[in-house]
Amino acid sequence: MFTKIKTVSLLGLDGAIIEIQTDISNGIVAFDIIGLPDATVREARERAKASIKNSGCEYPKKRITMNLAPADVKKEGAGFDLAITLSILDASKQIDIYDRDEAVFMGELALDGEVKPIHGILPMVISAYEHNIKKCFVPKDNADEAAVIRGIEIYPVNNLNEIIDHYDGIKPIKPAEYDFDMNSASSVATLYDMRDVKGQEQAKRAIEVGASGLHNILMSGPAGTGKSMLAKRIGAILPDMTFDEMLEVTKLHSIAGTLPPHTPLITSRPFRSPHHTVSANALSGGGTIPRPGELSLAHCGVLFLDELPEFRRDSLEVLRQPLEDGTITISRVNATLSYPCNIMLVAAMNPCPCGNHGNPKRVCTCTPAQVHRYRSKISAPLLDRIDIQIEVPAVDYDDLSKVADGDTTQEIKKRVNKARAIQIERYKNENITANSQLTAPMLDKYCALGDAESKLMKSAFDRLGLSARAHGKILRVARTIADLDNSDDIKTSHIAEAIQYRNFDRIGY
Repeated sequence: MFTKIKTVSLLGLDGAIIEIQTDISNGIVAFDIIGLPDATVREARERAKASIKNSGCEYPKKRITMNLAPADVKKEGAGFDLAITLSILDASKQIDIYDRDEAVFMGELALDGEVKPIHGILPMVISAYEHNIKKCFVPKDNADEAAVIRGIEIYPVNNLNEIIDHYDGIKPIKPAEYDFDMNSASSVATLYDMRDVKGQEQAKRAIEVGASGLHNILMSGPAGTGKSMLAKRIGAILPDMTFDEMLEVTKLHSIAGTLPPHTPLITSRPFRSPHHTVSANALSGGGTIPRPGELSLAHCGVLFLDELPEFRRDSLEVLRQPLEDGTITISRVNATLSYPCNIMLVAAMNPCPCGNHGNPKRVCTCTPAQVHRYRSKISAPLLDRIDIQIEVPAVDYDDLSKVADGDTTQEIKKRVNKARAIQIERYKNENITANSQLTAPMLDKYCALGDAESKLMKSAFDRLGLSARAHGKILRVARTIADLDNSDDIKTSHIAEAIQYRNFDRIGY
């Protein structure tokens, strides 16, 4: 007795259709699974035996040989349980899976036959849809997430008996439905209003520029000046996510198992703030089969690193390549996988170990050597990759005591949306959406300077000793400032403001 049914396995951000081929024959009672299964998949033999018996069916006392094809792809996780068990029941003629060519089955089984939720259901369903699969049988707790994808029927399953009754025609399972309204998706809770931050007008302006062009930002200033408050409000002024961005972000969080409960689709931009003790692998991603790290979980959103010099040096150096490329590649013995990490890096730091350097009302107890050693924890190549570097000075009492009268988050967001819309239209044929993503050839095309602007740039380049990368960063930021000013050309005022945002180059940080 031979049969074959389909399931889906994860390979990085994508899924792969796996065919479970089962042969039941006479001979010594045995159950062999071949096709590069990992330990969890091999353990599915015992879960299948128990769930079949506890669901009122008969486990065949014969020789069972099961092949997971293609045989050269590593199979990992408990998501194969349901398909493996149904394949045994189908091969032993206890049920008839009549739609096996157009259906896939995914889910972990408990010993009593309950179907448990699994990670990565969204990319699995997307892969099934792309392979012209018509039906997906998934754990009930994963059904809302899976039903986000239109054009494929999602059947939520509570236990093994339900799917047996479905194929026996006793009680068919009804497909799940999920209605998503783009207008109901919000970027960030209105709890974080930029007006709550007293003073710091220059920092607010820099953040508006950064959000408009997706530029990385580093804020330095004495303790208690509002750096963290500003960072937490950046997500609220970023443009709303497109549906494609929502799907991509949700896929990453689904694979990592960090999808919030009762949230089938992530509709707001991620804000990730790992502690400074985070390891390099936790930032980049890792595991025997690599999983997304903090960099990828912040994709399309903000990665906030508070107390930047306190992070381990190897953790900080992990950031360098992903900040340039927007993707991170993780190599392990079993696999080499790439995950997207198109992020806005926001970092904050004190100017010295005691946090009082530059505060006119407090005495800094650090020696010049200690200050230099503290700041040098951030390498020059990493600092070079941060577009906007600003100081956030101590706030005067007059600023703290006055009634908040600055622009609200919504007002700033309108300007950011307008600037980003200009960029999307300008780069519609370039496969980018923001000024920070401009490549070197694009800089010549979209950031051309007049004589006065070139003269100012040359003066700044020579005086500050800028690198070629810093030169490009200034041009990209100036392009964003021009967009906020609704100007087609980059003017000297735009260049001058962009140079001011290279604060650490100016002071020899």
